[in-house]
Amino acid sequence: MDDVYATEHTRRMIAQDSASAALGMRVARAEPGHAVVLMTVRDAMLNGFAVAHGGLVFALADTALALACNETDAVTLVAGADIAFLSPAREGDELEAVAERRTLEGRSGIYDVRVSTADGRVVAEVRGRTRVTGMPQP
Repeated sequence: MDDVYATEHTRRMIAQDSASAALGMRVARAEPGHAVVLMTVRDAMLNGFAVAHGGLVFALADTALALACNETDAVTLVAGADIAFLSPAREGDELEAVAERRTLEGRSGIYDVRVSTADGRVVAEVRGRTRVTGMPQP
């Protein structure tokens, strides 16, 4: 069986991530510099216009980014990110967040995340900045 986790570090990290679990996120792939995370939009995730709440779309992208940037046993955190919402996601949409490393220099990294629907419609694009910390993993 193909293991979706390339490192024990990311396996432990996501196992302790109760926020991602509560949102029903599923990891399809997690390897150094690359991750794919899935989430189905549920009724409880909709805003007052019956589209997926932007904060929850961002949460999906953030989880994919976190998995992609935690390449070693050092804890790496997202230091900042910008999101562009391009089209609405609706109840029942299966969202896929694909995170890719663009550059890693010293303790700083830049990653791009595309959130799209199963039919390929782009919902959002994220550019994230990461920083390797001196924090031990719990």
